[in-house]
Amino acid sequence: MLILAIESSCDETSIAVVDGNKILSNVISSQFVHSKYGGVVPEIASRAHLRIINEIYHQSLKEATVSIENIDAIAVTNQPGLLGSLIVGVNFAKGLALKFNKPIIPVDHIEGHIYSGFLEDPTLEFPAIAMVVSGGHTAIFKADSFNQYTTLGLTRDDAAGEAFDKISKLLGLGYPGGPIIDKLAKLGNPQAFNFPRTMYNSNDYDFSFSGLKTSFKNFLEHNYDNHPPKEIIPDLAASVQSAIVDVLIKKVFAASDEYNIKNIVIGGGVSANSFLREQAFAKAQAENKRVVFPAITLSMDNAAMIGFLADKKLSELGGDAFRDFTFICGANSLRSKYPKKKKINLINKNY
Repeated sequence: MLILAIESSCDETSIAVVDGNKILSNVISSQFVHSKYGGVVPEIASRAHLRIINEIYHQSLKEATVSIENIDAIAVTNQPGLLGSLIVGVNFAKGLALKFNKPIIPVDHIEGHIYSGFLEDPTLEFPAIAMVVSGGHTAIFKADSFNQYTTLGLTRDDAAGEAFDKISKLLGLGYPGGPIIDKLAKLGNPQAFNFPRTMYNSNDYDFSFSGLKTSFKNFLEHNYDNHPPKEIIPDLAASVQSAIVDVLIKKVFAASDEYNIKNIVIGGGVSANSFLREQAFAKAQAENKRVVFPAITLSMDNAAMIGFLADKKLSELGGDAFRDFTFICGANSLRSKYPKKKKINLINKNY
């Protein structure tokens, strides 16, 4: 089945055409305007989506060499995310579905990241431990099938990606911080400075990165009056990156051990971090486990993962189950929406 999928939960406007695991197009437009503000401005993001979404739609169809009449269903991210941004994508999707009489499938953004590794590698098997690491979320799940997963751990405050962004801002390096820190860290010594690994030994799968941000801020104030010399910035970047990655690796592999699951998926924007990938692959090889990272374009917010998961829902229930246009957008926090230890059944979920 051909699925046209739309993703607009934050500051990427993406529309893809997928056929099962086959990606026919996956057009992603990033909003670089936010860099001068040091973070995403919700109102600016929603207006940017509105300006570009129709152009991205036509480009995606063109790259896939299909017409809208060839499409079997429309998929769209409806939660969680920035409410204004979500509304743009959902309303555009509903308009297409109504005009061309297509089923419309609402898809959870986080669930897209959970299963993005299965889109990257169709040979990956269930069960799997999935860690989603991004600017807004850091969480670990146990995925038993495309229809069911269990939340094992969540961040109690800030996400790992948010910590990267804030630390980059404190160093005057710009936004988004993750890629900048990653690049500089390659030139530095990860053991030069010892920053806290919060909740490293907490014996659960929760995270906390607000303390790291505060510790880093205080370190700069007390030692360098907020102006560290340029020559030590790579060491600072490498050291703080190591602190974040150490916690991520510890938690996801601990979950793999406890549940005796050898398949691990790490998705979300921070999964593009080269040090995280290097450390995960090395540990997996040492412990005879399998780690799958999505390709970089599938790590960032993208519509292909939304269409892929929508295809699973459509295959299970059929098009008639997705003729309800009354579903709404949700900007729920991850902790309120994905309670720990509660199994989530995607098929029976009330959208």
